[in-house]
Amino acid sequence: MSQETIFTKIINREIPADIVYEDELSLAFKDINPQAPFHVLIIPKTPIATINDVTEENASLVGHLYVVAAKLAKQFGFSEDGFRVVMNCNDHGGQTVYHIHLHMLAGKTMGWPPYQDKKKTNL
Repeated sequence: MSQETIFTKIINREIPADIVYEDELSLAFKDINPQAPFHVLIIPKTPIATINDVTEENASLVGHLYVVAAKLAKQFGFSEDGFRVVMNCNDHGGQTVYHIHLHMLAGKTMGWPPYQDKKKTNL
């Protein structure tokens, strides 16, 4: 699926975004509706619609998104305290833009299950 999305327009600089990282494979920018003090989206420049569309051929590209998350965590000072990365898939998974992307959230304690303000305790 190669349908143009809002992310394609951001990659092509057709619409603005607050970009915090870019390399030849990926782009990271601040989420317009942040769910944490630090909330960026990390996207591949090559469009892949959903996790279901990830193949052996593009698996390294998906892995690269996690490398970028680790770099950003270190750069912005979240690597030691911790952060969360989430990738949604399809409607029931909460995906609204059909171009895979990691949500990287940091700057506060993340609850579990999501939407809680306290940490999960070990049993």
